[in-house]
Amino acid sequence: MSRIRVTYSGLISFAVGLTSVITGIIFTLIVTRSLTAEEFGTWNLIGGLITYVIIVEPIVSYWATREMARGVESAKTAVMSSGLFSIGGVLVYIVIAYSLAAHVHANQNVLYFSSILIPVMFLNRTLTAVNLGWNPQSSSYGMLSFETAKIPAALILVYFLHMGIFGAISSTVIAYAASIVILGIFARQKIKGQFRISLLKKWVRLSWLSVYPGISNVIYHLDVIVFSVISGSVIGLAFYAAAQTVSNLVANSSLISQALYPKLLEGGNKQHLQENLIRFFYFAFPLAALAIVFAKPALYALKPIYESAVPVVVFMTIRAVLYVLGGTYNQAMLGIEKVDLNENSTIKDFVKSKLFSVPTMILVQYSVYTISIAVGLYLLKPFSKSDIDLVIYWSIISLATQVPFTVYYYYSTRKYFVTRIGPLILFKYLSASVVSFGITYFLVQELSYKKSIFEFIPNLMLFVFIGIGIYLGITYAVDLRTRKLFHAIINEIRGNSI
Repeated sequence: MSRIRVTYSGLISFAVGLTSVITGIIFTLIVTRSLTAEEFGTWNLIGGLITYVIIVEPIVSYWATREMARGVESAKTAVMSSGLFSIGGVLVYIVIAYSLAAHVHANQNVLYFSSILIPVMFLNRTLTAVNLGWNPQSSSYGMLSFETAKIPAALILVYFLHMGIFGAISSTVIAYAASIVILGIFARQKIKGQFRISLLKKWVRLSWLSVYPGISNVIYHLDVIVFSVISGSVIGLAFYAAAQTVSNLVANSSLISQALYPKLLEGGNKQHLQENLIRFFYFAFPLAALAIVFAKPALYALKPIYESAVPVVVFMTIRAVLYVLGGTYNQAMLGIEKVDLNENSTIKDFVKSKLFSVPTMILVQYSVYTISIAVGLYLLKPFSKSDIDLVIYWSIISLATQVPFTVYYYYSTRKYFVTRIGPLILFKYLSASVVSFGITYFLVQELSYKKSIFEFIPNLMLFVFIGIGIYLGITYAVDLRTRKLFHAIINEIRGNSI
């Protein structure tokens, strides 16, 4: 019997994702309301810098998921190896921080202090990968514990003790520690296994393949440095990060497909992709509409000065839908690749496989994106009157470079999967989103922006729930799949299997 239930795990992941949206907003509100724009920009810069050292972490987590999904006990080897790699990561990060600090006028002490994030991030990602391979929903509980733990930590350290960005970093470390505890509890039986040096040797031998996808992430996050150097400050990063906080709401729609990858690794039916795509659109369209309609009040809630970033939210939300869609296609392609099952596979075999071709295309995409950002912002800077103008140009370029690659991923996936989603289904979900949040848009005009944040947020959430309620009601009335999904959720709550 299959150990991985795609619908069950997907629904739990999505529910946790929506919960994390609320907790994430609360955390972001605490941080943005307590930090200056320069400090918030530095906070975003730290996230970009950590990307350069976290690149080696997939040497462990990449293979841990694949091994666990196929019944190979690799948890203890993964956890211990991750700890060793994180030590090197800290040293490399300090060197990078020292080299960059003077060029972007960031606080060097803050950059050094943020190195404490690296060990907990390594361990958290490894444990998540272990759980994802054999019990996907448990990784969602790890995410939930992370999101909920950082709120009280931030309230104490950032809001009450006024520790600023040092408090924000410390709060994140505490949240990662809570997540590690939960993930460790779920994986405890697996971690009790043996440390297998043969597995570690295999992972190191194939590290070029697991690290290779991370190169694209490093190139992608060069946009933060490119913008900082061209603009000469980190202020614009604060506006970009605020807009990204709102547009990332759409990213939660990908959680419905979280179990797709391990399911395909396990040998699941390829039909799972089509079903997950339908559910993706069901959640992605209303979340995108929600982000766009509530862009202004959401940015105001983060901090009134960020209100001018509304156009950025619009472009980045559309881009987020395409980005998540492309990522779903790529995960499906990686899930059906079996070259690593053959112990005699050569480097040539791996290079010909999807484990290499898919990351290569992503690398091309991010290279095009980064070059476009560098050239575009450099040429457009003379026409910008402020940092926000540059940020708007940034978001437009980001969207423009995403479109052709998502189209490419779609056609590449069609060679291996049936992805025939009827236009009527998409029309139902899209039109229901437009109608429900179109109504909400007119209602939200009555929202007062003069109230305190403690009054503003509850009033804002009331309008959000109205929009979501209308959407769920419309789709339940006109779509049979939605009714079946609702009934499946009810049955699961009652103890029946989906």
